[in-house]
Amino acid sequence: MKLADQLLSPPKKIFLIDALGAFLTASILGIVFTNFQEYIGIPTDILISLALIAVVFFIYSMSCFLFMKMKWKPYLKAIAIANLLYCILTVALILTFFHQLTLLGLFYFIGEIIVVLFLIYIELSIVNGK
Repeated sequence: MKLADQLLSPPKKIFLIDALGAFLTASILGIVFTNFQEYIGIPTDILISLALIAVVFFIYSMSCFLFMKMKWKPYLKAIAIANLLYCILTVALILTFFHQLTLLGLFYFIGEIIVVLFLIYIELSIVNGK
């Protein structure tokens, strides 16, 4: 059985996984890291902006999970693309603020990129029926 099939049955549960990940990201960035910004190195306004993006992703994915009945593939592809754009933005921010980033901040953002890229792989595998 394929990895995507094992993780997600029915496939629309990936929206729930995406939503929970976005909620966790929004909480870490918007609540934890803004209160301990000096340990991360990214300016607070940037952390809040990233948290707000994650809130939008949470609302989108949770809405898809709760209300989507049919034809969910285009919506899953959309969130996969949005997640990829978020990763690109995160890489750009790492490069922009590299001199300010702490080791903890660098590890967090690289770890987040790895996790989100894995999620994108699963989402696109589901969309493409692999």
